[in-house]
Amino acid sequence: MASLAALAVISAIGCTSKVGGDVMATVDGRKIYRSDVDKYYENQVASAQQQPTGEQATSLRLNILHQLIDDEILMRRAEKLGLLATDDEVNNKFNEYKAPFSQAEFDQRLKDRKITIEDFKRDIRRSITVDKVLNKEVSSKINVTDQDVTSYYNAHKAEFNLIEPQYHLAQIMVTPTPNPQAHDQNNKAQNEADAKKKIQMIANRLDSGDDFATLAMKFSEDPETSGNGGDLGTIPESSLRNTDPATRDAVTKLKPGQYSNVITVINPATKQNVGYRIVKLVAKEPAGQRELSDPRVQQAIRAQLHDRREQLLKAAYYEVLRDSAKVENFYAKRILERNGIE
Repeated sequence: MASLAALAVISAIGCTSKVGGDVMATVDGRKIYRSDVDKYYENQVASAQQQPTGEQATSLRLNILHQLIDDEILMRRAEKLGLLATDDEVNNKFNEYKAPFSQAEFDQRLKDRKITIEDFKRDIRRSITVDKVLNKEVSSKINVTDQDVTSYYNAHKAEFNLIEPQYHLAQIMVTPTPNPQAHDQNNKAQNEADAKKKIQMIANRLDSGDDFATLAMKFSEDPETSGNGGDLGTIPESSLRNTDPATRDAVTKLKPGQYSNVITVINPATKQNVGYRIVKLVAKEPAGQRELSDPRVQQAIRAQLHDRREQLLKAAYYEVLRDSAKVENFYAKRILERNGIE
């Protein structure tokens, strides 16, 4: 399960309560309460079209609790190492999250996620603290050698032979029909006229030098890409040929770093206008074999090997810390008891 950071509150620490229905687990005596799990749960299901029920809901709560337990174990380790996040670190990260939005927009995002500013800052503190511990104890100790890179390249040379050009794209999308899952809840276009005005406003701001990714995060109505700055990832030329003609023609005329004019997106089946987009060509890779001498190849291999080792070592690190902690998961025990398993 993905990290719970920047989504909701951390578990209460040092509070007194009788272990029972309201305490779902303890980590070295520190309690994780039902209210903590419930807040994460409500946050995760807030935008779901169909709310989980029965075993699905129980499983989600169990997964959330498992993550909270792991985070609490890391917090305990951070205390011993002197790596708890400082107030300045928390405030800087908070301001970074808040920067792309107006106060009203930011307040609405918190409301949608059913959390308060205090909740948000507590979770930022946890996230920074966990990152500091894992970086010191795991990530900083990973070494990918030149020989590792060479060996991987020789064993996977075919991976670096592009049979067709690759396009790395990003987009800002505006639709005339409101999408309930869109991030831009305050400024969603309500109709065709609103959509035209909004996309033109975005185009004007781009022409004035505003950052593409920041505008995508703030105004794009595509819920799949707006959260990461509109990034569509890398697609082969053959996939580009399958998109709408207006977008395809615009992309093929761009140079890396350039963005298109406003594109009207037409549904090929219904021939109706389904929205407007501005597309940016982040990078383009020509077809052909990439040699090991290419710095981009070396960087890609090094990053991939580092990420693989980091994932494995972090998992092992969590297991070792978990073995050394005293964890009691009352919620898991109650699930078993309800099903006649002692």
